[in-house]
Amino acid sequence: PFDWGDNYKLPNMPEKDLVIYEMNVRAFTADKSSGLDPKIRGSYLGVIEKIPHLLELGVNAVELLPVFEFDEFEFQRRPNPRDHMINTWGYSTINFFAPMSRYASGGGGPCNASREFKEMVKALHGAGIEVILDVVYNHTNEADDQNPYTTSFRGIDNKVYYMLDPNSGQLLNFSGCGNTLNCNHPVVMELILDSLRHWVTEYHVDGFRFDLASVLCRGTDGTPLSAPPVIRAIAKEPILSRCKIISEPWDCGGLYLVGKFPNWDRWAEWNGKYRDDMRRFIKGDSGMKGSFATRVAGSADLYSANKRKPCHSINFVIAHDGFTLYDLVSYNFKHNDANGEGGNDGSNDNFSWNCGFEGETDDPSIKALRSRQMKNFHLALMISQGTPMMLMGDEYGHTRYGNNNSYGHDTSINNFQWGFLDKQRSSHFRFFSEVIKFRLMHQVFRHENFLSNNEVTWHEDNWDNYESKFLAFTLHDSIGADIYLAFNAHNYYVKVSIPPPPSKRRWFRVADTNLASPEDFVPEGVPGIENSYNVAPYSSILLEAKLT
Repeated sequence: PFDWGDNYKLPNMPEKDLVIYEMNVRAFTADKSSGLDPKIRGSYLGVIEKIPHLLELGVNAVELLPVFEFDEFEFQRRPNPRDHMINTWGYSTINFFAPMSRYASGGGGPCNASREFKEMVKALHGAGIEVILDVVYNHTNEADDQNPYTTSFRGIDNKVYYMLDPNSGQLLNFSGCGNTLNCNHPVVMELILDSLRHWVTEYHVDGFRFDLASVLCRGTDGTPLSAPPVIRAIAKEPILSRCKIISEPWDCGGLYLVGKFPNWDRWAEWNGKYRDDMRRFIKGDSGMKGSFATRVAGSADLYSANKRKPCHSINFVIAHDGFTLYDLVSYNFKHNDANGEGGNDGSNDNFSWNCGFEGETDDPSIKALRSRQMKNFHLALMISQGTPMMLMGDEYGHTRYGNNNSYGHDTSINNFQWGFLDKQRSSHFRFFSEVIKFRLMHQVFRHENFLSNNEVTWHEDNWDNYESKFLAFTLHDSIGADIYLAFNAHNYYVKVSIPPPPSKRRWFRVADTNLASPEDFVPEGVPGIENSYNVAPYSSILLEAKLT
């Protein structure tokens, strides 16, 4: 048996205190620039070697893209336009109980994978970092009816394990991957619960993010259910009671459940409306100020029901799907030709803005604006009520050169570029890291409950002005250490009146995204703030009221 150690303990982080880092085990250290021994690049052991980076960044939870055994060569089973690609993301489960064997060191193997996965979890827990798994119970690797690939369930009992059209007997496809697991059939439900219990008891993981979780809200004929048995069973399962459970509340059949996912006051959700509203406000779309305020305040319009809390909103601007943060501010259009689907794959609704030029440029003003916008997005994310999640690589500005659906590239498109990180360490990375640590030092960003009127003041009497793209507000601290924030998405300066600080305190400037590093974020604050501040175009500021 595996030795977890005498002093081993689970982090047991309160949900409201999580800062989640979405990452791919292989891509994290596969690149030569990781500096690791080739035997452990792209492995569970490789993750252990880079825990100091996670601690320096300040995150306290990793959300691992699928680590259940999957077939990375599935695109190469027969000649097709995608047969040059490798499935690096892992959304194609072969076995719901086994860790991906090729993520073990030195070429893999199931026994090594099992042991080294536990070593990784133990080391992350020892560093105070929780482990959340991205799990795929909506479909399997067994493909569609046109090109069936029978490895298990299709050969055992196709009608039980998959949703079938009652008339034609053909597989239903709510996953976009050719088949749909029949999650609310009692046999399949028990398989899912057994699998989840196994990962908690055997591997000590701290939570799960359910890919295309709306599939789990469908009956055996595909009809949406208001109280899906499997969703309820997961919420009520005693062994999972300490776990974070997070839904991706949509599927490829159009069942969009953001804010409406059946939850039993347990399930959190990837908040897709947060992503879209934040993108639109910060890039300067008109009419988004009210939505921006609602999102940074915790999305009460979506989650203030029953006993749900702000932490049930998983806030994100960027995830593995879609553009990276750098690409979000560098491309108006997706550039997916390398995927072999003629540019038809990937989302067209990116709410991105290239800041004046499509793709790479040497123009210093465009580069400065892009840098500012990335900082604006990160600051907005980390001061929002709810649970923030960021994507691996955004801490140095990783680019996929406009590819917004990079699931099949085992290259630098996906692989963490450690040399790029080193170049950004004293500037972009420093800002990202300091903002995360500032969030975790200040309770006003991590309220247990939704904000009351005496916990926030909106400095705004112009909510209905469609063209207004400026918002300022103060988060009130119980001891007076208030935080003032202003976001300017106009293309001109806004001179704003600063409210008087609480008694015996003065305003100190902590953040101004228009300033160059290291002045853009000074954790202890810079004094000398008068009763007005000139907020630059496309920039944001954070002031803290400190005792004098």
